Order: sequence, then C-alpha cells, then structure tokens
Amino acid sequence: MRILIVGGVAGGMSAAARARRRDENAEIIVFERGDHPSFANCGLPYYVSGEIDDESSLLVQTPDSLKDALDIDVRIRHEVIAVDAAAQTVDVRHDGTVTTWTYDALVLAPGASAVRPPIPGIDSPRIQTLRTVGDAARMRDEVEAGATRAVVLGAGFIGLEAAEGLRMRGLTVDVVESAPHVLPPLENEQASLIQDELRAMGITLHTGVAATAVESGPEHDTVVLADGTRIDADIVVLSVGVRPDTAVFEAAGIACERGAMIVDEHGRTSLENVWAVGDATVSTDSVTGLRRPVALAGPANRAGRLVADHIADPTTARPIPQPVGTAIVRVGGLTAALTGANRAALDQAGIDYRTVHLHPGSHAGYFPGAEQIHLLMHVRADDGLILGAQAVGADGVDKRIDVLATAIRNRMTGPDLIDLDLAYAPPFGSAKDPVNLAGMIAENVVNGSLNLWYADEYGTGDHLILDVRGPAEQDADPVPGALCIPHVQVRDRLDEIRDAAAGREVRVLCASGMRSYLAYRILRAAGIPAANLSGGLLTLRAAESIRPLQTV
Repeated sequence: MRILIVGGVAGGMSAAARARRRDENAEIIVFERGDHPSFANCGLPYYVSGEIDDESSLLVQTPDSLKDALDIDVRIRHEVIAVDAAAQTVDVRHDGTVTTWTYDALVLAPGASAVRPPIPGIDSPRIQTLRTVGDAARMRDEVEAGATRAVVLGAGFIGLEAAEGLRMRGLTVDVVESAPHVLPPLENEQASLIQDELRAMGITLHTGVAATAVESGPEHDTVVLADGTRIDADIVVLSVGVRPDTAVFEAAGIACERGAMIVDEHGRTSLENVWAVGDATVSTDSVTGLRRPVALAGPANRAGRLVADHIADPTTARPIPQPVGTAIVRVGGLTAALTGANRAALDQAGIDYRTVHLHPGSHAGYFPGAEQIHLLMHVRADDGLILGAQAVGADGVDKRIDVLATAIRNRMTGPDLIDLDLAYAPPFGSAKDPVNLAGMIAENVVNGSLNLWYADEYGTGDHLILDVRGPAEQDADPVPGALCIPHVQVRDRLDEIRDAAAGREVRVLCASGMRSYLAYRILRAAGIPAANLSGGLLTLRAAESIRPLQTV
C-alpha cells in the first residue's frame, strides 16, 4: 500500500508515524512544501523571546530522523498542486519540476495560512507572520539587529504570545485588536484581567479598532488605525486569523464548508480513499453542535492517529472525537485558559444556560503563596450539564481547566464536580478545590436554592442593591444608591431591609460573592425576594472595564 500525506507538523506527521506502526510494509511518503516537516510551532514565540535559545530545539523530527526511525520518506519543499481523484494521483512541484504520484490512500493535512487583510501596504517587507521556524528566526534576527518598536495586529493567542516575547526583548509593543478586548474567545470579565496585565507589562493596547493602512518608510513602517492613530514600527506582526489552505483540494472536488474540508467521523472526505485532518477541516463542536475549523495542535495530532487507524483497519478504528476546544496562554505573570463554549457560542446555538463565578485561592489560604483564581463556568439551565469554563490567575489555572475539560468530555454536570476526589495538600490545593466549589454553586443554581444576578444587569430594573461589605471597603469602592449593611448585621436589620426594599427584589453584593451569599440565605429564610451577584464586585468591575455598565 502507498500512503501519500500532504503536509507534516501535527496532523500529517501523526498520521505518518501511526501508519508506520500499524503497517510495517506500507510505503509512506510525506510531501511538505516548507523546510521542516515536524517542528514545535507552539514554541515559536518563545524562541523570539529568547526563552528557547537554540533554534534546533524547535525541530521535533527531521527527514533523516524520520527515515531512520520510521522508514518514512519525507520530501521537503514539495508542494502538491493538483489531485486527480479518479486516477488516484497527485501532482507535486519541486524545484520547478512537476511529477505525478499514485496513491492507495491520501491524507491531507495542509493546515491554514495567515489572513492578510486587504489594506494598503499589507505587503510591506516589515510585516511578518509567526507560523514557521523561518518566521521565528527572521523575527529574532530583526530584534537582535536593533529593532526597538513592534506592532502586533491581532490579539489572539499567537498575537499575545508574540507581543509578550517582543516585550521581553525590550521592544516597545503596541497591540491592535478590532474586537472589544484581547483574546476574543474570553468573556469580558476574564479578558479584562489579561488587559490589565498587558498594560502592567508596558504594552499599549488599541482595542475595538482595526488597522486601515501600513505606510512604508526608509527607516520604519507606520501603522495607521481607523481612529487616526499612527504607530511607528520596525516589526509588524500579522496575527489577525487564519484560513484553511484548501484551494487545490476544493478544486479537485472535495466538499468544503466556508473553505474548510468536510470530513466524517473517521476523517474521510467526499472523495474515495482521501482523508483530511487538522486546521483545514470542519469540526462539529461537542457542546454547541456549531461547525467550524479548530486550529489547535491537540485535536490535529489525535485526528492524524485515528485516520491512520482507519486506513489500516476500518472495522476497529475509533471515531475522531468532536473537539472541546481547550486552550491556554501565558501573559506576563498570568495564565488564561478556557474549555468548551463561551457565551457567544451558546447564544448562537440557542442554549439556555447559567454562569457561575468564583475567586478561590490556588491552594490553601493559610499556606504561603496562594494566588487568586478567577474562574467561571457555564452550565445548562435545566440540568446543570457543563458547557464551558474559563479561568485566569497566576497559579493553578491549568489543572482546573484540564479537570473541567475532562468533565465536559464525559458529559458531567456541575453537581457531579462536588464528588470529584482531587489531590489535596496545603501547597497544592484546598480540601474544597475550586472545581468542587464551582460544582457546589452550580448545584445551588440548578436546584433553585440560589438565584443569581449578573454584572450586565447592574443598574437595570427596579431593585434594592444591598452592599454587605465592611465600611472600609464601601468607602474605598462605593456602589452608588446601595444600602450598606455588613453581612454580620443582616439578621439584626431585616426590618430596615424590608422597609428599604418596599416589596422589590433585593440584589445582594460583596467583593467576591461569598459574604453576599450568606446574606442572601438569611434574606431568603426571612421570605425576602433576593438574588446574589455572581462573582461579586470583582467580576462586576472587571466586566465594566471592557463594556461600561449602566449606573443605578
């Protein structure tokens, strides 16, 4: 059997390696149009920053090592330019010469290419992407040659990693993002924390605005924004998104959706004996059912392995799982991570959900070094099924999101999290881990014993706001129009609260949502209609820094 694989890196090389392990006699040929068939593309920003010092560390495998270890024929600088599905052939261009190759099985892993917005000056030589080892080497060379100013267009994961890396090298860095905040998949209240950290690092943010032109000059470029801002730059990093690199394969007759190849649960395309994996394919989101490409290395690696299994033996191959979309990024001293769906996706899918917010410590508070984790979780309104989660903090974010990603994969509910037996010792966690606490709050919401109100409802409707923080906190950060009664006095001042509410619902708040929850329970027991602010003022203030809320 001859297996041809188009494209290396995550999906393609995983398919090639697994195919060899499944069939020692197969002829396996990989056509890679770049210079490196297997490299750590997620490590590129850290080579720019200098944290990875040796460029060779980015090279996971080379054509020679793949030949020696797995007897895989890897051909770099070979570009597939046509596919003939009827003849089962591909045309490959190398050094100006085109050759035709037959296949028994064809695996397509072409990846995606950087979106280049149609603005004047976008082809300036100072504009760079960060998608290959060559890109990273060029950017680092520019830094070491004396570049002092950088503009990053796009504040997604790669954009922020590039911005951080360049700032670590001492450059002045501006980040431009057309969305209202950086890391658009994050909710407002989470992204706000990352924006504060970027500013603390000395990075200038321009959100809610796009670049309209890049003007080239002899010494530097000038990036022009829609609001008239002009930013001089020695390096312009283009990171506004990617599009599936599928033109050749769509022309060959492969069914595509918005430019991405449609595949079934085993990676099969609409053409016989042709599979596809990775960034260039359409995935069905496991939470919302929405269809979109997922440009993440983990799903691509797993899909490559499973496609190879299906080629080797269709009767035993497991289906490719629908992605959960777990991702993580370091920004200065903070980590931001997410899994599952965010509000925008849930709203688009028409799913009724509730969100719980909490701000626990990364480990036991009495043990030195505990850091606050800002955690939110979306659950389905009727049964508490976990739909998504996000966390930001200096420590402990990764393991909480990994647990919640596992919970989503296994279709657990919020209340199920209460029973998870998670590792505990004071330096590592708490007896009630943040994940357990999220489950406890979710259970109360789903069973109706906790009525929440949210930051975006602040100032709306006819309610009494009850602030149960202490006097010093209220003076430092007053809530206009609120009745201020410390939570330890609520029992003794119920009549005062009733009179002030005059039949209206009492919306309770404190700093993080814990003291207000205690007050909420007292009000409920006294028959006073009440709701507790999810996440407290920590969440409200973070949310309003992105989108101003109404005043009371």
